[in-house]
Amino acid sequence: MKFTVTVDRDESGAWVVECPAIPGCASQGKTKAEALKNIGEAIELCLEVRAERGLPLTIETKQVTVAI
Repeated sequence: MKFTVTVDRDESGAWVVECPAIPGCASQGKTKAEALKNIGEAIELCLEVRAERGLPLTIETKQVTVAI
């Protein structure tokens, strides 16, 4: 499976990665590479827990552009 993730830096400089298709699925790392490795592990664990609890594995997400 492939998932789209968001990658940002927090105020302390840590890399924060979230998977919008899986509610609550996030991770972080000192480097971008570490954060991306960690989100892969987090996705696997989140999917496992959601399956055990009988929850939908993912939710539908869509990126849109908003003009301001």
